This record gives sequence, structure tokens and C-alpha cells, in this order.
Amino acid sequence: MKILGIIGGVGPESTIDYYKTLISIYRQRVNDGSYPPLLINSINLQKMVDLITAKKFEEVADYLLTEINKLKLAGADFGLISANTPHIVFDDIKDKSPIPLISIIESACDEVKSLDVSKAGLLGTKFTMSSKIYDKVFEKNGIEIITPDSQDRELI
Repeated sequence: MKILGIIGGVGPESTIDYYKTLISIYRQRVNDGSYPPLLINSINLQKMVDLITAKKFEEVADYLLTEINKLKLAGADFGLISANTPHIVFDDIKDKSPIPLISIIESACDEVKSLDVSKAGLLGTKFTMSSKIYDKVFEKNGIEIITPDSQDRELI
């Protein structure tokens, strides 16, 4: 079985949610009391916030790639970043990553497409809400992103 590597700690609550959800889904499929093989690299939330606040996106990408490489060295076959905000640099790191990465934004878009809707609501951190990272993926698929402050958003 392939091993999932998770960059966590950026949003500790979402890391916990992913972990619990993955275990639940796995245990529904594999009814032997076992757990899925996965690795979590809990990285420094404050470092990420500081770099993103300072708009040092190249450093954000380098930091994430270093941490993803640690997952690869630990045995991960593929990975994901368990928070929305770091996806600001997802396009910059996905081809440089030593392991294939799952985009939670693309996965969310796939789920919304399966519901056959043309508009989707988005709530998130200040960074996620102002970056339009969801808009880029969703608009390619004909889905409009609606936020509480849609008119005031700007690309960071």
C-alpha cells in the first residue's frame, strides 16, 4: 500500500481533521481494525504566516519543498498540504516536488463539479480569501467563487 505524506501544522485543526477523516474512510474500506499508513510532517505555522504576510512567496515555496522532501525521505509515495493558505504557491512547487502532490483546491473543485453547480461559497483565512487561489481553479471549470467580500478581493 502506498504511503501518504501530509504537510501539517500549518493549520493544526485541518491537520487533525484530515487525519481523522483519512482513518475513518480507510476503516470503512478495510474492516480489520488497522490504520492507513501515513506520515505527518508538522511544520512551523508561525514561520509560514510570517513569510506569507511578508509576501515572500519564493521562500514559502522553498520551505514547503524542503519539508515535502523530508516526507519523501521518510517513505511517502505522494503527499498533500493540509491547509489552504500554502496553496498560494502550489503551482510553483508541484512540478518541483519529489513526490506527486494532491491539491486540496483541485479536489474541492472536483467535488463541487460532481454536484453540478455553477457557484460555490468560500470561507477561509485572510490569505486564502484575498488570494483568489480557488478562483483560478474553479473558473477553469466554469464555477464562480462567492465570498462574503467578493468585491474587495485582490490577488496577493
